[in-house]
Amino acid sequence: METLTLTELCAHIGEALDSCLAPSYWVKAEVNSLSEKGGHMYLDLVDGKTAKMRATCWAGNKELLMAYFESETGQRLQVGMSVLVEVEIQWHAVYGISLSIVGIDPSYTLGDIARQRQRTIAQLQADGLLEAQQLLPLPTLIRRIAVISSPNAAGYEDFKHQLDNSGYPFHTQLFAATMQGESAAKSIIAALEEISNLQTSKQSPKDSNPQTYDSVVIIRGGGAVSDLSCFDDYTLCAVCAQYELPILTGIGHTRDVSILDMVAHEALKTPTAVAEFLIHRMDAQKARLDDLLMRLRRTADRQILIRRHRIEMLEQRLAACNPERIYRMGYSLLSKNGKIIRSVQDLQTGDVITTHLADGNVLSAVL
Repeated sequence: METLTLTELCAHIGEALDSCLAPSYWVKAEVNSLSEKGGHMYLDLVDGKTAKMRATCWAGNKELLMAYFESETGQRLQVGMSVLVEVEIQWHAVYGISLSIVGIDPSYTLGDIARQRQRTIAQLQADGLLEAQQLLPLPTLIRRIAVISSPNAAGYEDFKHQLDNSGYPFHTQLFAATMQGESAAKSIIAALEEISNLQTSKQSPKDSNPQTYDSVVIIRGGGAVSDLSCFDDYTLCAVCAQYELPILTGIGHTRDVSILDMVAHEALKTPTAVAEFLIHRMDAQKARLDDLLMRLRRTADRQILIRRHRIEMLEQRLAACNPERIYRMGYSLLSKNGKIIRSVQDLQTGDVITTHLADGNVLSAVL
C-alpha cells in the first residue's frame, strides 16, 4: 500500500473533489447561526437534523448579495430563515470542507416568509385572537398613555412633541424597549408585563390616588423595512391581542402592515399619526362639549324668556288686583276695627266703620 503524508492525502482529496463536482450548486437550507467579522459573513447551514455545513459569504460578494436580498425580501438575512443559495464547495487541508456563497435567490426566502406569515395569521385566527382587541372599549378621552418605544428614537420625540403642543393635558410614561432585531419581541413583551404590573398595583385599594393607563402605544420611528420582521412574531402578537388595555401602533412604515398592526385596537402608520389620532379624539370631544354648552345656553336663554314672560303676566294680574286701582275706579272698602266688612250681618246700630277711598278714609256711624 502506498504511504502518503497527510499533506499529500489532502491534495488527493482536493483533486478528487475538483474532478467529480460541478463548479457550483444551488442548495436549500436553513440558517442555523450567523456572524460577521472583517467584512465577511460566517454561517452554519442545516437541513433539519440530518446535515450541517459551514458556509462563508466573502466580503467581495457579501455587500452586493445582501443588498439584493434585503431589497427583494424587505428583511435582513437572519437565523431561522430558509434560503436558496448558490455555493461553491471549498476544500482546505486545515479547515476541511466548507461552502462559499456566491449567489442567493430571495424569492425562495420570500415565499417561506409569506408562508410563515400566513401560518401566524391563521393560528391567531384559530385561537380567536385576531380581533380580540376590538372587543375592548376605547376611552373617549385618552389622556394617560403608556408608551413602548426606544427612548432615543426620533419617532418617540415626534410623538411627544405633537402631544405636548396640542394644548391638552396628556400624560405619557415611557417604557423603553428594543424595537428591532431578534430581541425586539421579547423586549416589547417585557415592557407590556411591566405596564400590566403597574396597572394592577395602582388599582389596589391601598392606593389612595390610582392613576391607571387609558391605553398602550407601541411606536417605532422610521428604519429599514427589514427591521419589521419582529412585529410578525406570533408570541408578541398573541400577548398584545389578549392585553387588558387597548393597544395603538405606529410602527413607522407606510408600505407594509405587520401582524401586530392587524391585532392592535388601532393601527396608524407613524408615531406622528398616533399623536394626531389621540389629539383628534380630544378635538372631537371638545367640539361635542362646545356644542352641548351652546345648546345648554340656548335652552337656558329660552327658559329665562319663558319665565320672564310668566313673571310679567303675574305682575299684570297682581296690578289688576291692587286695591288702589280698584279705588280709582270708584270702588271703596269698608272695615270695622281693622277687619273687612263682608256682610250687613257684620254690623250693628252704632258701629263706627271706616270707608277706604282712593284719596283717603271716611269714618261713619251705622244708624
